[in-house]
This record gives sequence, C-alpha cells and structure tokens, in this order.
Amino acid sequence: MLDAALRPRLAPAFDVAARSADRAGVSPAMVTALGLVVGLGACVAAAFGAWWIALAALLGNRALDGLDGVLARRQETASDLGGFMDFLADFVVYGGFVCGVAIAVPDARVACVFLLAVYLLNNVALLSFSALVEKRGLDHGDERSLRFTGGLTEGTETIVAYSAFCFWPARAAVIAWVFGAMVAVTVVQRVALAVRELR
Repeated sequence: MLDAALRPRLAPAFDVAARSADRAGVSPAMVTALGLVVGLGACVAAAFGAWWIALAALLGNRALDGLDGVLARRQETASDLGGFMDFLADFVVYGGFVCGVAIAVPDARVACVFLLAVYLLNNVALLSFSALVEKRGLDHGDERSLRFTGGLTEGTETIVAYSAFCFWPARAAVIAWVFGAMVAVTVVQRVALAVRELR
C-alpha cells in the first residue's frame, strides 16, 4: 500500500548508492547474493531471540534488495533472471524470518503457520496474475521484472510487521495474526483484480 509513495522518496539515496557500487565494480548479482546472506542472518538471529541483531540484519537486507535493481538498471544489465532471483531471495527471507520467530516464540507458532499459509496464497495470486497479464499484454506493473500489483500489504508493510516482531517479541502471536489477516485482505484484492481484468 505504501510502496508506491515511498519508492520515489528513497530513489535519490539508492541512486547515490548505485553510483558508488558501480564505480567499485559491484554487480547486481553480488548485491542480491549479499542481501540473501544478510537476510538469512536475520532469520537465524530471530530464531535465537537476538532481536536487535535480527532487526539490523533485516533492514540491511531490505536496503540491499532495493539497491540491486537500481544498480542493474544503471549498468543496463537488468534481466528476467535477475528479477527472478531477486524475488526468490525475498521470499526465502520473508518465510525464513517467520520460521525464526516461530522457533524463538513457541506461543506464536500457530499464528506463524497462518501467516505462512496466507503468504502462499498471496504468492499464487500475485504470480498467476502476473503470468496472465504478460500473456495478454495488459498494462500492469512498473519497471521491475515481474508484474507486481498493489495491495494492502507490500514490502513496506512487511518491514513494519517484521520490525514489530523484533521490538515486541512477546506479542509475536498478535502481530502474526494481524499481519496475516492483512495479507489475506491483499489476496482478496488480487483475486478481485483478476476477476475484473481477466474476464
């Protein structure tokens, strides 16, 4: 919901970082790989209840995730494979972090399972619609490799929810239930969009 508003505000900072990375000879694939490693570190830290480390690593992962695409476009090396690997890395971290929370906070395990289940539904809705939009040549999406559609929960809301896990781990179950319900609303939004556009 907030991604479209925040992306232009963050663009100047990412442009500066991309210029520096380009001058240093860093490739987008290197940034994606580093982001995945940092993100996996966040998942492990969450599993051990090292919440401040988990938060710092999560924010680092999200910053690197924003940088790789900008760098690829700057170097004119953006590719479908790069977009695929970036998306896959995102959900390794998104899913892994929830698993880490479930390990660290046993009382939140049922809520975390619910959150992972609605993540699955959301991805099916998102990727199925993306494929069909591409097949039909419809005008949806932005400069990214995959055809993302907006919804109540996007990247920004995920960062907020995962940060909340780190700030209030004792409330992890409540956070997971609430965020899971928000993701479920996003699934409904995407199904409604598909019904409207794909008739």
